Amino acid sequence: MRHRLIFLPLLWAAVSLTAQTTSTQDVEITAEPHHHLALENEFVRVFKVDVPPHADTLMHWHRHDYVFVTLGASEVSNDVQGKPPVTLKLQDGETRFISGNFAHIARSLSDQPFRNVTIELLQDERNKSRSESKNDRGVTILQGGTRDVLFVKDGVKTTDVQLSPGAIIPWHHHAYPHLVVAVSDLELKGDNADGTASSMMKLSAGDIQWVPAGATHTVTNVANHPARYIALEFQ
Repeated sequence: MRHRLIFLPLLWAAVSLTAQTTSTQDVEITAEPHHHLALENEFVRVFKVDVPPHADTLMHWHRHDYVFVTLGASEVSNDVQGKPPVTLKLQDGETRFISGNFAHIARSLSDQPFRNVTIELLQDERNKSRSESKNDRGVTILQGGTRDVLFVKDGVKTTDVQLSPGAIIPWHHHAYPHLVVAVSDLELKGDNADGTASSMMKLSAGDIQWVPAGATHTVTNVANHPARYIALEFQ
């Protein structure tokens, strides 16, 4: 009987140690429950991320370089494996490029959820040698809006577009495919140079849309509120 009493605490300790080990185990980003795969093609894997207030993600891997677009103001602790935690205060629409090949935990420190769209750049290894030039950056002033090129990384040009109601982006050609990430609700009308029917893009904040290459068009904000989106062009 005494042997059984000794064995039970030892068994409980082993189970407890196993549970602790499992809870800190690294997982791939596709297995992290706060990351929801929204799109995958030859260029990107796009995840919608939603971490509740004061909650943590699992320790998860980012194998590729990526861009993330913040949705709503938030305060987050970025706990990279093997490094001290860093606190980030992020604003709505704030967009950052992060070099990959690390694992981390993201902790929401505020009473607001940490929401973002994470865009993995699947062709990063092929395009790492393509450096950003000074001519790649800059703000274009539109009639009623702006186009601000934030950065060009791994051959991907990332632009913050903000349009007042009725504002128009004049004729332009898309030689490459691009991804639209809605920071605000969007209601955009595209008028095509080839005379084909106008197209409408209606997205809620946080939605994404992949746009193939080849269009030449104008874009008008036909909503009665300002429009803001992040465009990633794959060159």
